[in-house]
Amino acid sequence: MIEFSLNGKKITSDAEADTPLLWVIRDEFGLKGTKFGCGIAMCGACTVHLNGSPVRSCSLPISVVANADIRTIEGLEDQHPLQKAWVEHQVPQCGYCQSGQIMQAAALLATNANPSEDEIVDYMSGNLCRCMTYSRIKAAIQEVATQSDSVVQIYNPNKEVQKTEAKRTQGVS
Repeated sequence: MIEFSLNGKKITSDAEADTPLLWVIRDEFGLKGTKFGCGIAMCGACTVHLNGSPVRSCSLPISVVANADIRTIEGLEDQHPLQKAWVEHQVPQCGYCQSGQIMQAAALLATNANPSEDEIVDYMSGNLCRCMTYSRIKAAIQEVATQSDSVVQIYNPNKEVQKTEAKRTQGVS
C-alpha cells in the first residue's frame, strides 16, 4: 500500500509498485484530465506535478510517489489564470495535450513568474501539440506572466511564502 497526497487529499493505493502513476490517477481515482499520449514520457500529455515539479506520469512508478504531493489538472484552482488565458487565446484545438501543457506552464510560472520568450519555449519544449498551437500557448503563458503572481499559489497552502518567492524571482523585495 502506497500513501500520498492527490490534489491535497491524503490517499492510499493498493496498486503494484511498478504501476505507472498515470493509471492509478485515471483508473483507481477516476481523474481523467491527465491523458495517455505516448507511454514513454516523450510527449507531455501525462504531465502532473510531483512536489511542485512537472513529471511524466505515464512512466513514473507509483512506488516513487510514496508520501509525496501529486497535483493533477483537476487540482488547479477553479478558473486558474492559465485556463482563462488558454480560452482567451483560443489555444485548444483537439484539446488532447492541454492538461499536460497547462501543468507544465503552471510549473514554469511557479518557479519563474516572469519568464522570457526563450525561457517559455525551452521549458515547454517537451510538451507536444499535434495541432501546432505553440504560438498561442506561448502567448497565453506570456499573458499570465504579466498578471499578478496568483498563479504560483497552486502548490502550497502557505500563500504568503509563495507570494514572497514570486516577488523574489521577479527581483522585488
